[in-house]
Amino acid sequence: MIDDPVSLDARRSTEGQMATDFRRHALREFEADQEALRKRQDELEAQLLAEPSVTWPEAAVKAQYLIRRYSETAEAQDARKQKLIQRALGDLAAHIAPV
Repeated sequence: MIDDPVSLDARRSTEGQMATDFRRHALREFEADQEALRKRQDELEAQLLAEPSVTWPEAAVKAQYLIRRYSETAEAQDARKQKLIQRALGDLAAHIAPV
């Protein structure tokens, strides 16, 4: 049995190597985007937690954010819950200025 690792990159055609490099680059880009998104969400949540809402529109913006985050969970994927979520977001949007 040979214990030396096999370099699969050396066995790929030029076209195959280019496709592999593209996938690797796309994955790194995706991971960087996900990290940036998590950072922005953390910053937004820190702002939302900083002070209590003073007005109803401020409270509605916080509620919209929480409802949208909930809508992304596995529990909220049921069609009935999605309909309730959309209606709640619509009700809130109808009563506050767009953000």
